[in-house]
Parts: sequence; C-alpha cells; structure tokens
Amino acid sequence: MDELIRNLAVYALPVLFAITMHNAAQAYAAKYFGDMTPFAAGRVTTNPLAHIDPFGTVILPIMLYLVSGFAFGYAKPLPIDYGRLRNPKRDMAFVALAGTAANFAMALLWLLLGIFLEYFGVSEPFPNRVAKAGVLTNLVLLAFNLLPIPPMDGGRIVFSLLPNKLAYKYAKIEPYGFFILLGLMLLKLLAYWVVPIMAVANLLLQLIVYPLNLVLG
Repeated sequence: MDELIRNLAVYALPVLFAITMHNAAQAYAAKYFGDMTPFAAGRVTTNPLAHIDPFGTVILPIMLYLVSGFAFGYAKPLPIDYGRLRNPKRDMAFVALAGTAANFAMALLWLLLGIFLEYFGVSEPFPNRVAKAGVLTNLVLLAFNLLPIPPMDGGRIVFSLLPNKLAYKYAKIEPYGFFILLGLMLLKLLAYWVVPIMAVANLLLQLIVYPLNLVLG
C-alpha cells in the first residue's frame, strides 16, 4: 500500500496533465478544422475536470495496479463529429496528430524540468522522480495512441492516408478495435509497438535538448 501511495503521488500530476493536454489539443484541432462539437461539450479547455473520467481515469487504474501491478485507464470520450470537419478524411489525421504533438511537447517540458533540477542541484528525489515520470507517461501515451487500430489516433491517421476504397474497408474493423487491443494486451504484444515508438520519440527529445545539455554541461 505504501508503494501504491508513493507511485500515485509521483504519477498523479504527469498523468493528469498528459490526458488533459492530449484531449484539449484534439478538441482545439477539431474546432479549428470546423467541428464545433468538442467546443459545445466544453472540451476546448485545459481544465482537467472537463477531461477525466472518474472510473476510467482514477478507479480503474488503481484497481488494476492493485491486482496486477499494471495500470491502464482512459479519459472521458472526446465527442468529435468527423463529418463536420471541412475535409473529413484529411483533417481527422491532423486532429489525431494534435494529441500526439501535445504529448511530445509535454514530454519535452518534463525533460527540461529534469535537466534544470539537475543543473541547479536539486537533490530531493520527489521532484526528480516526478519529472522522469512526466517524460515516461507522455511517451507511453504517445506510443499507445499511435497504434494503427481504429478508433485509436494511429487508426485515424492510417485511414486518412489510405486510398478511399481501402480506407473505408479499413474503417470496418473499428467496432472490433477494443477487442483487438485487449487481445494484444493479454498476449503481451503491445510492447512490440510501444517500445520502438517510445525509443524513437525519446531519441528526438534527446536531440532537441542536446544543445542545452552542452551549454549547461
């Protein structure tokens, strides 16, 4: 129980910010490209209360962690009517990528925080652990959401890139997307996608902060 409380304290803010910014970015992108549905639902905001689902974001991850040591959760579904986008097939990719970009930006900010904590000699373990948790959380969320399975963000991007005929055939697997995802989790195959994507994203982060590390080093 003590370990659970410590992990909750470390990951609470990173997870909250990661989910909030991912959804807020997609809601803003949807509004920008012509769909006012998220705006009407009050989701074009960085207020976490507008995006968290009490069960999916809080209760379920805690229950899973207690039972299996693995946490999984979800935010409140984001209402987007892709048919209202100015160019639905094209713009849905931009909406999906907005969430990815938000998580990448958040990972960068947490990484910068960790760098400056080290530079200024902050030796207290808690803020350093939170900064590392922030990077990890956002990279995991980024990679997970890029799974090329509808209705995941990666599935939306694949649909947008495919020729029309193939795209609409591909979209037919969306009702089974959750079961496919569940099967990948149970078979422990998700890591074969998530880990390489995280590695690439982390490499990009390190390249971005490399000049700063040279200056501060």
